[in-house]
Amino acid sequence: MCRVVTCFVVAIFVSLSAFADGGVDLVAQRIRIALKTEPPTLNSLQATDNISGLLLNHLQEGLLQYDAHNQLTAGVAERWELRADGATFWLRKNSYWSDGRPVTARDFLFAWRQVVLPTTASRYAFLMFPVKNAERINKGEVPIDQLGVSATGDYRIDVQFEHPCPYFLGLTANSTYFPLREDFYRARGERYAADAGDLLFNGPFTLTRWDHGAHLTLKKNPRYWNRDQIHLQEIDIPYITGDLSTVFNLFQEGSIALSQLDAPTLQQAVDRKVPLQLFPTVLFFFLELNLRDDRMTRNIHLRRAMQAIFSPEQLVNKIIALPGNRPAPSLFPATVKGLHTTFREEFPPRLPARGLAIARREMELAKTELKLQQWPPLVLLARDSPLERKIAEYLQQLLQTGLGIPTRIDIQVFKQALEKMNTGDFDVVITGWGADFDDPITFGDLFASWNINNRGRYNSAQYDALVRAAYASADQSERMKLFAQMQQHVIDDVLILPMFESTEIYAMNPQLRGVTRALYSGDIDFRFAYLEGSQK
Repeated sequence: MCRVVTCFVVAIFVSLSAFADGGVDLVAQRIRIALKTEPPTLNSLQATDNISGLLLNHLQEGLLQYDAHNQLTAGVAERWELRADGATFWLRKNSYWSDGRPVTARDFLFAWRQVVLPTTASRYAFLMFPVKNAERINKGEVPIDQLGVSATGDYRIDVQFEHPCPYFLGLTANSTYFPLREDFYRARGERYAADAGDLLFNGPFTLTRWDHGAHLTLKKNPRYWNRDQIHLQEIDIPYITGDLSTVFNLFQEGSIALSQLDAPTLQQAVDRKVPLQLFPTVLFFFLELNLRDDRMTRNIHLRRAMQAIFSPEQLVNKIIALPGNRPAPSLFPATVKGLHTTFREEFPPRLPARGLAIARREMELAKTELKLQQWPPLVLLARDSPLERKIAEYLQQLLQTGLGIPTRIDIQVFKQALEKMNTGDFDVVITGWGADFDDPITFGDLFASWNINNRGRYNSAQYDALVRAAYASADQSERMKLFAQMQQHVIDDVLILPMFESTEIYAMNPQLRGVTRALYSGDIDFRFAYLEGSQK
């Protein structure tokens, strides 16, 4: 799954005069960009979404990090040792917080303990479960001082594993594993991470401005240990909007340095010969079905009917219509590695038959089991973006005309949509998942009963056993067979309707170079970016 992010220049013949000075400033080494939405949180104990991840990856740093080629490299740790029973990390002595105090092993020990405390209610606490006793602590069964992590002096961390964890080094690059300084965290209390002044930074940038819903500014961190390799002095974010037409207009005006594109804006960009860059991802999008007892989607026959009538190919080719996106047949994206090639090549999923006749037979069975005379409205939750609105309208039409189910679209802003997903206030939700680290389990354990990101609340002892077996095994051949069984469970029990695997296309100012995309736990990455050319 780990591979170089490639940036294919699709159209390069464009005059620099097409871009005004606002988006890039070569003298100040400043770029301006737009965000799709306000970051829901910059508390690394709580963050799960890619917008928060994008910012945290620029503001904070863990023991390890990913380089420009998405390969693991040194972060706060300058060297490390991975064993079957644990790991040891030796920290560099020139890593500092933005207030000048050194980053120490105690900062990691405190942060990791906070993540697994039940009172923290971290949605990513499960990422700590490879650490000895982390899961039992999270369940309230053993005290926090039993966590299998110890600090030997200021600059050494020793980790004991609950079971062999060959992918542990990748976990340490995730924001859930970032350090947290106890004195600052406790002094801020409930206001920690509420505003720019309520955060400390140990990454390449600091957050100097956060006008909620309106404007953020990141500036180069003069105390960052690797500051000589950071070229941008400022990343200014004066626009927050999910409307890609608005974003592309800002780009054409020269107000911002880059713009993500959808089908309509891509055509405009191609017509105007704007420079384009394509970024592969390890992201897939799907419809998650709510299996809670009070939801009609708990019925397997209703879910099978929806599965029988839904076509990812039609959605991708006719509705999304954006080059690079591929229909998704499975929980595991095509880029996930197997033993020798890709996982899906080695373990192709067995897909069920589809068709209207099958769907209507399943609908009759569902109506009988649910004891319904007529179908109540089905609630389809979506975020407030043009693409999700378009997908939601397509699905509404499909369900109403194909299955006769009245469907109410519930459009919410990003943060509110996350809250509704977390509380189960939906029948079907348009959502997605990206790889947090380089191992198939990052997708496989999404539907484990203990994973609170399993928002449909699937609960299967058999599925849980497969996940735990994959956790505990160091035999990659055996693990791949377990993942294949997970893949088929998700299809057969119809937990989700896979939609598409994404590739992102951006219009980019030709003076902005070195932009990559973080495949794991992030988004667009400016840590390696620089400006080149002449200032007008």
